[in-house]
Amino acid sequence: MLGPVILAASRSDRMRRLISAAPVTKQVVDRFIPGETVDDIVPIVEELTAKGLELTMDVVGEDITTPEQASAARDAYLELIERIAPLGLGDKVEMSVKLSMFGQALDGGHELALANVRPVVEAAAAIGTTVTLDAEDHTTLDSMFAIHEELRKDFPQTGCVIQAYLFRTEADARRLAEAGSRVRLVKGAYKEPAEVAYQQKHEIDKAYVRVLRILMEGEGYPMIGSHDPRLISIAQELARRAGRKLDEYEFQMLYGIRGEEHLRLAAEGHRMRVYTAYGTDWYGYFMRRLAEKPANLRFFARSMVSKG
Repeated sequence: MLGPVILAASRSDRMRRLISAAPVTKQVVDRFIPGETVDDIVPIVEELTAKGLELTMDVVGEDITTPEQASAARDAYLELIERIAPLGLGDKVEMSVKLSMFGQALDGGHELALANVRPVVEAAAAIGTTVTLDAEDHTTLDSMFAIHEELRKDFPQTGCVIQAYLFRTEADARRLAEAGSRVRLVKGAYKEPAEVAYQQKHEIDKAYVRVLRILMEGEGYPMIGSHDPRLISIAQELARRAGRKLDEYEFQMLYGIRGEEHLRLAAEGHRMRVYTAYGTDWYGYFMRRLAEKPANLRFFARSMVSKG
């Protein structure tokens, strides 16, 4: 029940100021966001890959209001790619991008976002890796899918994200699976109206399984974005029934959540990719992590009380 309240707070400037000013906040944020700069994050990349894990890197930030900010977001990703190139990790470290950071919501935003993200995709390909386009609220998806389709003409490994709680997602999954796309499936972490999205957890879980079956039986590369032990077991069974080998799909989980499970899946031979965010504009990302899982909110609340 608190999820929608927290998601609303993620767009509140007043709540941003209050939470950012709380003394304990940085300690808790560090659980999910291990650094603010490239210098902070490179050792994390080396540490996790040495443990047999893979990563997808997200430079946090969404509220872009000028073309100059969108260009700066592009440059931040280009700097990241330049810094990890000497590590020689290939597709063990890919990028995740939100097109809102690249100017999607500005005037002429579709063309601007495509122009800004293309150099990032090109630079990633040059070092042997790729980019996944994150899904945002439902009003942005037609533009995201169109940009994804355009990028795949030259860079077919470009991935995208679909959200199980949206009514449209089963149709999107069929289209993407037929096209042989890399697709990350998540439950969804934005406040969406009942006209476009399931609202109850059991409905979302059922939709997740239906969509996952479509992806596993399709021609693409499924990426299972979930921490739910039941859904992880279902994914393994669906992969077995579809005749998929361990390198023909992967699991993805967030940095800071269920770290032991990351290592367990990797030890079993699964591709296990850790979604690792960094940067200074962490507020929106952090609030969605709290909204997604009550345990995250309890962890934050306990820390606030213990440090109060």
